[in-house]
Amino acid sequence: MLTVPISVTREESSYDIRIGQDLLSGSGAWAASCSGGTAKQVVVVSNRTVYKLYGTGIVNSLAAAGFTVSSFLMKDGEQHKSLRTAESALAAFSSAGLQRTDLVVALGGGVVGDLAGFAAAIYLRGIRFLQIPTTLLAMVDSSVGGKTGVNTSFGKNLTGSFHQPVGVMIDTDTLSTLPGREMTAGLCEVIKHGALSGRKLLKSTTMYLAGQSADLEGLIAENVRFKASVVAADERESSARVDPRSRKILNFGHTLAHALERVTGYRYLRHGEAVGYGILFAAELSKNLALCPAEDVELLNDVVHRAGVLPTLDNIDPDEVLAALRSDKKVIGGELQMILLKGIGKPVIVSERQIPKTVFRNTLKKLFG
Repeated sequence: MLTVPISVTREESSYDIRIGQDLLSGSGAWAASCSGGTAKQVVVVSNRTVYKLYGTGIVNSLAAAGFTVSSFLMKDGEQHKSLRTAESALAAFSSAGLQRTDLVVALGGGVVGDLAGFAAAIYLRGIRFLQIPTTLLAMVDSSVGGKTGVNTSFGKNLTGSFHQPVGVMIDTDTLSTLPGREMTAGLCEVIKHGALSGRKLLKSTTMYLAGQSADLEGLIAENVRFKASVVAADERESSARVDPRSRKILNFGHTLAHALERVTGYRYLRHGEAVGYGILFAAELSKNLALCPAEDVELLNDVVHRAGVLPTLDNIDPDEVLAALRSDKKVIGGELQMILLKGIGKPVIVSERQIPKTVFRNTLKKLFG
């Protein structure tokens, strides 16, 4: 068993992220350690697909460690990351008799992790939770950093809370059961980190995509370290910060992505696939504003297309997408803030008033063909 321990140090507390193979078998002892021995009961939040693969083993491990364990299984899909599902999860917590010292375990991808973390954040005004991500996207992104939330009719993740996990366990063995589209979605988030971090991480990504490196575990660790460093410096994404180390930079590619997801009812695109399109758009917009060299934009285009085939945008109305952008949570002071690039590893936060409307619209319509 190989593990790569990574610590996220914060002002109030810190937590460890374990990355390795064959970790799930020790999840009970790990959960006991993360809780400091004070937790007695655990609710495992998952979906039926993931639970069928890994639920029994984790429940048995938790029970062997002395926990009383129950489970809440939500429906699969971004459209079920909702207030209605959160209320059902809260009811399950109450039925299980969870107390402030107990634990919630999120077992699954980003949808499960966001929903479980949000429910844990508001149950009894906040109880501890653990992340066990089973998708590449969740491993490199959503399981780290403490952003939790649900989708609503008025936007994606506009209802949520910052609630850090007390531990993250990334067992790379779970990727062996991941569908191809989910791998592509996760790789788009990896590319996002590479574009923000710099050429070293982007090179590791391109080598993996080109088959020149099989070290996916190492690539995941590089991504987690980068995101953890950004989160530690700006945990709650200060609205006043506009510097290149603001947590806002992690939204690169997400402005368009969230709009695409919303107008398609959170059913058509995987989140990472939408981010892939968001990267292409933000990079092209950066070039059209004379911010980013053309060769860097070409590189990002090439890397995104190497990650896999993205679903077509043919049936999506770009005008609806433009309207959806107005309700994005990155609107501050009435103005949308875009994360663009001055080059690989050189993110910049640009207000919409600095972007000519014709340039923005023409860049968007070019993406839609």
